[in-house]
Amino acid sequence: MTTQTMPAAFLGHGSPMNALERNRYTDAWRAFGASVPRPRAILAVSAHWYVNATAVTAMARPQTIHDFYGFPQALFDIQYPAPGLPELAGEIVEVVKPEQVGTDHDSWGLDHGTWSVLVHAFPEADIPVVQLSINALQPPAYHLEMGRKLAALRERGVLVVGSGNVVHNLRAIDWKQPDAGFDWARRFDDYARRLMTERPADALELFNHHDFRMAAPTDEHFLPLLYIAGMAAESGRGADVLVDGYAYGSLSMTCYTVGSCDPALQDGLGGAAPLETVMAPEDANV
Repeated sequence: MTTQTMPAAFLGHGSPMNALERNRYTDAWRAFGASVPRPRAILAVSAHWYVNATAVTAMARPQTIHDFYGFPQALFDIQYPAPGLPELAGEIVEVVKPEQVGTDHDSWGLDHGTWSVLVHAFPEADIPVVQLSINALQPPAYHLEMGRKLAALRERGVLVVGSGNVVHNLRAIDWKQPDAGFDWARRFDDYARRLMTERPADALELFNHHDFRMAAPTDEHFLPLLYIAGMAAESGRGADVLVDGYAYGSLSMTCYTVGSCDPALQDGLGGAAPLETVMAPEDANV
């Protein structure tokens, strides 16, 4: 375990099938996990715990949640038996005051937004993991500010991981273009990159971009980015691009790091390339 300031990351998780596949994105997640000092714990902000409250998991043994359908049995067989860390839940409650955070002792666990990336980044599943819900009732500024407040945990050995997608429009998916990005997806992703790398404190400007509602017809996959933008803003510097690319026209796989311990991670990982994975049928929940 380290006493160094830990980095933070936003990982574009894409299809749950990435948990089973090896491709340039999962290789980037693996490289990132291998590059950081051993965290005391991981705090995950996943697109898939999107509820009408702010809550944090506080159980000693969080369950592996298979919150999807229409995928091969091998995906449902995956278990990620990382322990929880109830004491960290208490620290989170304190560090974000006066905002209120509930503690969840038995209803949630680790959903696929969390474990589908952690099975690559930390395959031993021996680092405690705590999840923070995304409060659907709160405005964008709330999530950016929560990222700023949670940045204090980086000084306590906590690795913060946001998991979602900058562009996530399942209704617009084109299965014939597995490695493509539509023009509107590229425009929005490029603008997000400019803000994240140069002025993350202004990340709320993304909500005024003319392509925003095509890129994020619902907010849940986009909002985890704001937590990492808040951390980058709090650090006083921009985020770094870990890896980028597109899938099926309407998904961005772009990933960012803040305070990465190994700047060489960015060398050779950036740039669009085919997504070497198979997604589920069109009606699958990803």
